[in-house]
Formats: sequence, C-alpha cells, structure tokens
Amino acid sequence: MRLLLVEDDNHVAAALSAVLKRHGFDVTHARSGEEALQALVPEGPGFGVVLLDLGLPDQDGYEVCGKIRKRTATPVIMVTARADVRSRIHGLNLGADDYVVKPYDTGELLARIHAVSRRTVPEDAAAAGENELLLGPVHIELPTRRVTVDGTVVQLTRKEFDLLALLAQRPGVVFRREQIISEVWRTSWEGTGRTLEVHVASLRAKLRMPALIETVRGVGYRLVAPA
Repeated sequence: MRLLLVEDDNHVAAALSAVLKRHGFDVTHARSGEEALQALVPEGPGFGVVLLDLGLPDQDGYEVCGKIRKRTATPVIMVTARADVRSRIHGLNLGADDYVVKPYDTGELLARIHAVSRRTVPEDAAAAGENELLLGPVHIELPTRRVTVDGTVVQLTRKEFDLLALLAQRPGVVFRREQIISEVWRTSWEGTGRTLEVHVASLRAKLRMPALIETVRGVGYRLVAPA
C-alpha cells in the first residue's frame, strides 16, 4: 500500500517510515501541508492512506485535512498531541477517518491504518465491481464468503474466513498478532493467542497450502501470494 506521511519533523518521519516500510508500506514523506497537497494531485500516485500530523509549519493541520478531503476520498488519519474530545470531533467533522493521539503504540497505529483502508473501497475497484481476491489457486469471494482452491470449495468457519480475508487483502504485509486478534475476534490479546495459532494451523491444513500463511517470529503472520 502507498502511504503519504505528512510530518515536519524529519527524525520522527524517518523512524516511522522505517517501521512502516518493514510492514510492507511504500511511504512518501511530505514535510508541509503544501507538499502534501501537491502529492495528492489527480495525476500523481494514488495513496491508500494519508497519515497527517497536525503540527505543520506552513498551514494549520485541520485546514490541510479539509483541503485533502475536497480533492480526494483517500482515508486520512490525524496524528496529534491534542487529546481533548473537542479537537477529535473537529477533526472528524472535517473529514478525517480516524484520530491518533501522541504518544501512540506503533501496533495500534498499524491496526488503525489497515482498518481505515479496508473501510474505503478504491474508486477503480468499485467501478470494476471487485468483490473477489485471487491468490494463485485460491479464490476468495468476499460477499458470499466462499473460498475455493483450484475450483474446489473449501469449507471454513466464520473466524477462519475472517482471518484469511484479513491477510489476503494485504499480501506480503505483516499483521501483528495483537492486530489480528483485535480485527477478527474484537478483543484484546490476553488469553487469545492460542486461539489464533489454532486457526492459522487449521487454515493451512484445509487449504492444503502450508506455505500460504507465513509466521513472522515475534511479530505475527503474513500471507505469501502463490506464484
């Protein structure tokens, strides 16, 4: 996924960009509101998410958010030290999709990025009516929750399908264990780790593709798209 990081502090941007790149993101760094708006011109590269810091040197971050929303439907996550409810409401009313308060946990930030990107259907995908994921012999139909491998239907439980669909929407991207538990089971990590491991093992067995879901030691899992 292409991500636009709007952050005037080069040290913060460098550290965050390194983390995002390790998780499969293609990061473009804008140091000001004007740079961000220039990057979002129609003929420019498309972005999956804009990560917008509100403390910008040239323009008020809220103003930049409003301008971004007028020219694109790309999801915007505001990042700020302002924790009061009024500031959050103001940002959301301007068109932000989410609001993260500093200091934040990197795992939570990654989970929020994936969450807003899944809620937003890309315009080209919507126009094409894409509701399917094709990963080599694996065919996932999202509306019907149907999975086939080489044309043969594979019966999955609800959570098995949710887990597979989550990983398959971002092939190659590492999903942290905590993030998967939050997204699929809607709960916290404590006491649920073994459940995740069991579901991963079950998916590998049912799909008869052990290498499809790779364990990233100490972090989580990622889906390796078959050739």
